[in-house]
Amino acid sequence: MKEPIFDQQGLLPAIVQDASTRVVLMLGYMNEESLRVTRQTGRVCFYSRSRRRLWTKGEESGHFLHVKEILVDCDGDALLVKAIPVGPTCHTGADTCWNEENLPGFLVYLQEYLRARALASPDASYTARLFRSGINKVAQKVGEEAVELVIEAMRDDDALFLEEAADLLYHYLLLLLARDHSLEDVVEVLKRRHRPAPGDASSSPVS
Repeated sequence: MKEPIFDQQGLLPAIVQDASTRVVLMLGYMNEESLRVTRQTGRVCFYSRSRRRLWTKGEESGHFLHVKEILVDCDGDALLVKAIPVGPTCHTGADTCWNEENLPGFLVYLQEYLRARALASPDASYTARLFRSGINKVAQKVGEEAVELVIEAMRDDDALFLEEAADLLYHYLLLLLARDHSLEDVVEVLKRRHRPAPGDASSSPVS
């Protein structure tokens, strides 16, 4: 990765982007120390030019930005920080500092909802109980739901077929979480497999 080039004040701009939705959340400034802290803690840390000190985004509100990736631009004088926001990013309460809505796709939302439910008390929900029962049980449920979906696929009841498809997708998401992976990881695999035919931008994402 290209090394960042800090300006005469020892700073460079850091654009924060939602790693899931690709919406730009905010702009801040980092120095070498805040960049090091960001990498070490996994939470976005800036250098405040007005307060002249480091500050971790969310240190007062709890609305942290959890880092997924940090990229340096082609000239080395700006950073792109891909992060997962916890709550609104702007101090005004807006999703972004440009007052834009940051709405995730429903599957991304569901994944993060299940992640939170899975870490709750086993008494709180079926999701928490199944997650705490271990990966073997979760994997078993995925197998059972897959078989039920196949059975419904050979019948003439669209409503039941879709219900079973939803059950499988739910348990599949939970299995990804149990293995400490996400939909984004699966998408990256599909992207690597993608071999579009010349002039065909809509070909299948598999080789």
